[in-house]
Amino acid sequence: MSNSADSPPTGSSPARGRFRPVRVLTAAVFALAGLIFFTSFNTAKGTDIRTDASLLKLSDLIHERSRENGELNDVNASLRDDVEALAERDDGSTEAEDAKLTALEHNAGTQKLTGEAISVTLNDAPPDATAKLPGYPEPQPDYLVIHQQDLQAVVNALWQSGAKGIKVMDQRLISTSAVRCVGNTLILQGRVYSPPYKITAVGDPEKMQQALAASKAIQNYMVYVNVYGLGWKVAEDGTVTLPGYSGTVDLQYAKPVE
Repeated sequence: MSNSADSPPTGSSPARGRFRPVRVLTAAVFALAGLIFFTSFNTAKGTDIRTDASLLKLSDLIHERSRENGELNDVNASLRDDVEALAERDDGSTEAEDAKLTALEHNAGTQKLTGEAISVTLNDAPPDATAKLPGYPEPQPDYLVIHQQDLQAVVNALWQSGAKGIKVMDQRLISTSAVRCVGNTLILQGRVYSPPYKITAVGDPEKMQQALAASKAIQNYMVYVNVYGLGWKVAEDGTVTLPGYSGTVDLQYAKPVE
């Protein structure tokens, strides 16, 4: 007489092939741990995976391109001087035409400009800055750095005051110049700068300072100067010579994909 299929034969021990969930779960855990270890090792390859090397390489590349652009601008300026010198030898133009061309070049900002000037310097606040006046919240990181709109506010106020020419850092601004900030760095005409940022303008010093004081955007910036310690300095520089713009004047614009 046979036993039931649901129970072992009488007097026999339990079958060795019986399913044991605990052992299977333990094996799965060890297998998963091994997979994680292998993946981590394969990713790190002996390097510090907490260091974002890709960002460091990108930063180095940006600064290298900035340096190269500066050198190319210097070469371009030298070649432009040579071309102008050769053209002046015998260009067949009249004195009136030469005078008109010179005036256009000055208005375009491609020639040096000398005159009375003021300078405005903006700088980040100390990283450990706290609110200096009661009633203001403790600063967020954005409160402590110079933003694009801060630089634009200064440049716009100076132009509105009748400034004849403006230089940001060591570069002359022209009609197509764009002041852009990425993070806490300034990108101007292909070159990268870090704070403090210095803006120099030639014009009537009194009118330029009045325009700075009247700007609503700068008044808002001054709140952060007084509360959180952002840098702000206005100085009369006396007679200053601004360099002529030496970069390319080709316009860059979007094109449809063909």
